[in-house]
Amino acid sequence: MEQLRAFDNEVNAFLDNMFGPRDSRVRGWFLLDSYLPTFILTLLYLLSIWLGNKYMKNRPALSLRGILTLYNLGITLLSAYMLVELILSSWEGGYNLQCQNLDSAGEGDVRVAKVLWWYYFSKLVEFLDTIFFVLRKKTNQITFLHVYHHASMFNIWWCVLNWIPCGQSFFGPTLNSFIHILMYSYYGLSVFPSMHKYLWWKKYLTQAQLVQFVLTITHTLSAVVKPCGFPFGCLIFQSSYMMTLVILFLNFYIQTYRKKPVKSQLQEQPAGKEMKNGFPKAHFIANGMMDKKAQ
Repeated sequence: MEQLRAFDNEVNAFLDNMFGPRDSRVRGWFLLDSYLPTFILTLLYLLSIWLGNKYMKNRPALSLRGILTLYNLGITLLSAYMLVELILSSWEGGYNLQCQNLDSAGEGDVRVAKVLWWYYFSKLVEFLDTIFFVLRKKTNQITFLHVYHHASMFNIWWCVLNWIPCGQSFFGPTLNSFIHILMYSYYGLSVFPSMHKYLWWKKYLTQAQLVQFVLTITHTLSAVVKPCGFPFGCLIFQSSYMMTLVILFLNFYIQTYRKKPVKSQLQEQPAGKEMKNGFPKAHFIANGMMDKKAQ
């Protein structure tokens, strides 16, 4: 126990030396004072994917319809709360959309930081997306993009909450909360086979995510062009990270939606099966749920 505590102190001292003093307004908040819990939870997430796939290899896929319905509803409601609260708190703080520093809005900054803590915590909850894929044996959905995005966001937002928990940091989560309302609503509806005929808009969710990343990069770099005191290094890091997401999501979009169907596959397509964006209607998958016609 003493060795673990000493290691924890060394890790946190290293981070403090690298990034400088932490924001005193978030000291004592759950999971923030030490990096070790976030790091361990990320390792457990990665380990659960590997062990879970091994465990499920020779076992039947689980049906999680009820759990998935509640989960998707919960994430949708949490995203709606974060969206509304981020808009109201940034408005209360008189935030400048072009560039906003960390300490000029008083209680408005603290209110933004409290919402962004929930945003950080939601990234931990969203690890369950992957666990559901494992339990449903939808391993084709557990891509590098999927795991990289989930694992990195949780760790990056631990850093954000400790050093830049308000100001310019509010914009990306505001957009992302709106996208997640659409995305998890889609996932929740897709649990019910009777709703599949109405879910023609999956392709546009990916397009919306790409637009979100581009807007976030633009907003971040606007503070580089006309600075307001927000840390320059954080702006460059965020822009660089978001560029990796643009590249990975764009590759996913091209691979998923821009591939022309093979001629032989089109000839073998059963008569009467509806096609959506070049794929059978039964191809839609969300949170490990697939139309029974595709199974």
